Amino acid sequence: MLTLFGVAIVVAGFLARFNPLLVVTVAAIVTGLLGGLSLAHVIAAFGKAFNDNRFVSLAFLVLPVIGLLERGGLLERGRMLIAGIRAATTGRLLLLYFMLRQLSAALGLTSLGGQAQMVRPLIAPMAEAAAEVRVGALPDRLRFLIRAHAAGADNIGAFFGEDIFIAFGSVLLIKGFLQQSGIEVQPLQLSLWAIPTALAALAIHGTRLFLLDRWILREAVSREAAMLEGGQ
Repeated sequence: MLTLFGVAIVVAGFLARFNPLLVVTVAAIVTGLLGGLSLAHVIAAFGKAFNDNRFVSLAFLVLPVIGLLERGGLLERGRMLIAGIRAATTGRLLLLYFMLRQLSAALGLTSLGGQAQMVRPLIAPMAEAAAEVRVGALPDRLRFLIRAHAAGADNIGAFFGEDIFIAFGSVLLIKGFLQQSGIEVQPLQLSLWAIPTALAALAIHGTRLFLLDRWILREAVSREAAMLEGGQ
């Protein structure tokens, strides 16, 4: 029971808004010590976990590249591209990215998108530019809403697309859990049953993005009306 004290440390640390990395590290050390391990064994476990999962840190190598691209004018180029396409709206752009993200995830290419390497430097600025072409300068509230929808399109597209890929970790995890419960199921069956869910996610989120375009126009009309009233 004492080993559960680490959970209490995590809860208390998050409630106190301490550094999450520090909180989790302290909780892990306390849990190991209360579980009967020596400090040396706990530190050795940290080192082994880092060594076994060192490939995860490769994602951080992308950040300097994104920074150099932004410094070279990536945001401006994306805005100029969208500004030249009259048929492009925020909702249509995000829906196109959603479908591409979902399709690439279904093929196992989850690294083709992402918040750091795609949404932040490219998709969100292009979505904002599409809105600015139609309604002019954006207030902060509307700009943050568009950024949130851009992030949501990436997350939802990847989440409901990756389960279609037969060798993805979540599919194998579900298979293992069902097998432990005495239910035999093949990964291909799980992948096939993930397709209707992905299509439902596409329909639901596509509707939300369609409504986003209407909401942006309605906000622009309301702002113009308020400005006219203020001028009178």
